[in-house]
Amino acid sequence: MKIVFMGTPDFAVGALEALIKAGHEITAVVTQPDKAKGRSGKLMPPPVKECALAHNIPVMQPVRIKTPEAIAELKQYEADVYIVAAFGQILSQEILDMPKYGCLNIHASLLPKYRGASPIQHVIIDGEAETGVTIMQMNAGLDTGDMLYKKSIAIEDTDNYETLHDKLLVVGGEAIVEGLGLLEAGKLTPEKQDDNLSCYAPLIDKQMGRLDFVKDAVVLDRLIRGVTPWPSAFTSYQGKQLKIWRAQPVDGSGEPGTILNVEKDAFTVACGNGALRILEVQLEGKKRMSTHDFLLGIKVKQGEVLGK
Repeated sequence: MKIVFMGTPDFAVGALEALIKAGHEITAVVTQPDKAKGRSGKLMPPPVKECALAHNIPVMQPVRIKTPEAIAELKQYEADVYIVAAFGQILSQEILDMPKYGCLNIHASLLPKYRGASPIQHVIIDGEAETGVTIMQMNAGLDTGDMLYKKSIAIEDTDNYETLHDKLLVVGGEAIVEGLGLLEAGKLTPEKQDDNLSCYAPLIDKQMGRLDFVKDAVVLDRLIRGVTPWPSAFTSYQGKQLKIWRAQPVDGSGEPGTILNVEKDAFTVACGNGALRILEVQLEGKKRMSTHDFLLGIKVKQGEVLGK
């Protein structure tokens, strides 16, 4: 198939690489403009642009894909289908109708659950047992189009956003290649989404990572994993922000936020139900480190309270 691919972050690179490897002709890649990074303000290309240039694929970077100028440029590239993966812009109905097979979206959840911008984080935070990728026929709504193909995986108790993202990156590539093969063979049957089964996964913001130890330990563990590595979970210790990178729910009871015991490699904090054994931290102004290394420099004491 001739494909125009639209995507921006690392998640989309997996699908683009898989389509190239499968022998599809990528006539163009559409991605977001380069962005300034760091203190220097140097413009950095999106990961999808880097991938496209490495394969000598033409790149479009419109500020707004819906402008007449961008649409005119888009029409210059032949395509049987547009494939969209975390592109970051809304497509107009004119664009959706342009290719023969329309526009297919690679969405990182098992629709109709977890429509929206941050499905990978929210499935962990909500304690789901499985997730996956849905290949969807795009329409004017937000992730509301007909479902064409799904591929699921289990969510492990140790998965955080980073590890699950990397797994789904691979699954997304597999799903779009398999789905396109079935589409060409006329073997895909569109399935309408049941809106009654849907839920929304809004953008994650920094304040979502604040730990409230009144909550159950298992709930806080899921939150920590869901926001690692960004924006990260945090509390405070002796007036400084303390990021919690890794923890483990354990038995224990006490006033929420109170340090119940201190070991060589960890310390345990009471929660509303159960406790959290803290395994990896980062104190404000310091590097991320194991709790073992943290305790070599900071004398954490039983009875101290986090979050004050």
